[in-house]
Formats: sequence, C-alpha cells, structure tokens
Amino acid sequence: MQVLGKARPVRGHDDRLTRRGMLLGSASLAAAAGLPRVAAAEEVGPVMARLSAYMSEAGTRALPDAIAEQAKFHILDTFAAMVSGSELPPGRHALNFARAYGGEKIATIAASKILAGPIEAAIVNGMLAQADESDDNYSAGGAHPGCAIVPAALAMGETFGVDGARFMRAVTLGYDVGMRAFKTVYGVTTIPDLHNIVGTFGASATAGSIAGFDAQKMRWLLDYAAQQAGSGFGAWTRDIEHTEKSFVFSVGARNGVATALMVKSGWTGVADVFSGGDNFFQSYAPKAKPTGLIDQLGERYEVALTIIKKWTSGGPTQSPLDGIVNMRKKHPFEADQVKQVAVRVSQSGFPKVNNTESPDLCLQYLIAVLLLDKAVSFRAAHDKARMTEPRIMKERAKVVLTADGELERILPKRVALVEITLNDGTVLKERIDTVRGTPEDPMNKDEVVAKARDLMAPVLGAKGCDRLVEKVLAIEKVKNIRELRPLLQKA
Repeated sequence: MQVLGKARPVRGHDDRLTRRGMLLGSASLAAAAGLPRVAAAEEVGPVMARLSAYMSEAGTRALPDAIAEQAKFHILDTFAAMVSGSELPPGRHALNFARAYGGEKIATIAASKILAGPIEAAIVNGMLAQADESDDNYSAGGAHPGCAIVPAALAMGETFGVDGARFMRAVTLGYDVGMRAFKTVYGVTTIPDLHNIVGTFGASATAGSIAGFDAQKMRWLLDYAAQQAGSGFGAWTRDIEHTEKSFVFSVGARNGVATALMVKSGWTGVADVFSGGDNFFQSYAPKAKPTGLIDQLGERYEVALTIIKKWTSGGPTQSPLDGIVNMRKKHPFEADQVKQVAVRVSQSGFPKVNNTESPDLCLQYLIAVLLLDKAVSFRAAHDKARMTEPRIMKERAKVVLTADGELERILPKRVALVEITLNDGTVLKERIDTVRGTPEDPMNKDEVVAKARDLMAPVLGAKGCDRLVEKVLAIEKVKNIRELRPLLQKA
C-alpha cells in the first residue's frame, strides 16, 4: 500500500510568497466570504503625490493671462501645422490611414471631411502636425511637444464635449508635464530617442485632464504613460520622406488618448511608477532627479518656454534667415546687388542644411528664395520643383556655407554668422544670437497670426481661416470644443 506524503513545492518562483499571490489570495478569501474586494494600499512618494494632485486640479485652475495667451498661440500654431501638413506626403499617408481604419465617427481629422475614433484621430492629426518643420519645438534635444499634445486635446475634447477654457488648461498642463519629463531625463538617460517621452507624458496629462481624472486616476495614467514612453530610436532619420519622423514625434498623441480612455474604462495600475521597485527612473535614468517633475510647478509654465518658429523650415535654418532680414532692414538691397552670402552654422547643423534635397531644409535654396521674394512662404519652402529653376540656381551659387566648431560648443543656442558682400564692395555682417520665436525673442500676436494664415488659407480658404483664428484667440469663450470642427474641416 502506497503512503502519500505531503506535497513538495516546486523549486523556483512559486516556492515563495509573492505580492501578486498574496493579493490574489486575499481577493479569493474576500470573495468567498462575500466581502467587497479592496486593493492593497500602495505607498505614494512625495513627487508623485504633488504631481498627481496638481494634474487633477489643472482643468479648473485659472491660468495667468500671459500664459493663457501663449497657450492660444501654440494651439493656433499647431492647428496651422495640421492643416498645412495635410498636403505633404506624411499627411497624405495619415489621411489614407484615417479613411481606411478611422473607427467610430467621433473626432475631427483636420483639413478633411473625415471623422474618426479619438485614438485614430489623435495619431492622424499628430502626423499632420509633424508632416513638416513648422510645428513648435524646444531646441535642446529637439523636443516637439505641440504635435502630440494639441491633437490629443482635440480628440479628447470632442469625445467629452469640454469647453474651451478646460481645453486650453489641459493643453498647458500637457506642456508642463511632457517637458518636465523630458528635461528630467535629458542627458542622463539610456533611452536613445526622447521624442516619445515628451509626447506620451504630455498627451497623457492633457487627456487625463480633459477626462476629469482625480489624483488616483492620474497616478494610474502616469503609470501607463511611463510604460509606453521608453520606446523609440533614431532610425527615422533615414526616412527621406519624413513619414517615420512624423510618426515618432506624434505617436504620443495616440498613446495619451488610449491611456486616458483605458483608465476611464476602469483600468488600474501601479500607484507610483516614479518610486519603489523597478520604477521608471531606475529603468531608464538612474542618475536623474525625479524632483525635476515638480520643479516650479505652477510657477514655470513650459508652454511659454517652447519655440514657435517664425520660418516654416528646419531649426538650423532659422538664424541665417533672421540675419538676412535684419540686414535688409538696416541696409536695403536687391538680389542682383549681392555678390556672395557667407554663412557659418554649427557643425551638427551643417549636414542637415547643406544643399539637402528637402526644400524646407536646404539653406542655399531658402536664402535664394529670401533674396528674390523678400519672404519665405510655406509654399516656397516646400516647392521642390523651384529648387532647380535658373533664377534660384543663380542665387544658390552665391551662398557659401561653413561649419563652425565654436557655434557647435554653444548649442542648444542656435547662433549663426551671416556676411553679405555686395557688388559695390559693401560688406554687411550680422550675428544672430537669439532666434525670432524663442522665449528670449518671442513672436507677437500679429506674427503668429500671419504665419497661421500663410499655412491655412490655401487649404481652408481665407474666410474660413480667419474664423478659425478668431475662435482660437478667444477659445476661453467656446462652450464646446466641437464648435471648432466646421472651421478645421476642408472647405
């Protein structure tokens, strides 16, 4: 007769009590006893406590007037990028995706008649906004917050039917959270590409604010945002059509909306992904100081520290174009009076703009256009056929571009040296230390509106463009953000 002994536990993970096992065991006992299931309390660190509380209150917290104005400018600038991006290759790919896989008809796709589900609308509008080089940015590390945050706000705003004031506050919160996450890990992280950090954390904060999350739900939201934000690497630089770049820079819009909708539907998570075992910083930036997430929160508004580009072209082209405009104001001249244009840029900027194939990045081409047209419109900055026209080629030949090691050492401050020699021997020199559109030299309302009109009027029509501009600049009076739909759609 065989005697049965005590069961012997299997060696390894299952022979010890795990937190998961204890929680499941407790839940089973509670269920058997007919008691309600209660999640075990988890410790929340001071950074998460402060951040989640601030995020939960942002939707009803009034903004300083100057910050509200900046938020409106960035919303308008991003809408303009979305509308103009619809006519570029990455934008056309995004619109084709929306037509094929658009989901439930809830949210607007800019510059089209397409309606889509909020998740699909977020990524499509994000790609439209980043289809070009016209969206806002923060030059250190190349962060582009607007192309993820504003599309997420629009998709969620339409889903929940929020008013313009809450929409604007949610966008401002997105910049505050996304840019603080970026700045906290910048320079000390193992993540190869930080664009998804900015977009995912920023869009998630925006989406959670529009959904009206309390502090606990904000903590779960940040947990899922952190799980998605660590991806991304620089292979997109090899895609000459710019489509992959548009996706990488704006995929955070999709992540943020999806995360907020999941938490809204009942998903729970870790209470503090920024502290405790296997936390976000431990995994990706052990040397980072998590307190950067709450540094001057409520005092320093990141939307006011983000650049609105004056020129709808690549970042390294901005300073030289500013320089030529400044010269002309002091000493007017025509293109046929110019013998040579010598430009010095940073070493890393040089290969990005030196006779590149993309018109919005080719500095020789952009300078030629500026010399002839006395302006560089969105259309001109994207007119590839014009790059080889005889008049343009004549002016391009006058441009001598040099990589300067000294300018490299002072990055991320984009400084350029421009020297123009006229046919009569006159030499004009200009050093641009502060690019127009930066926080140190911000664009005024007229300039922001002029840029938006240049980008949107050819697509929406002049009257439609003016109505949208007027609505955005008074967005706090909008009762339901869905009122923007007919103004954003193509005429």
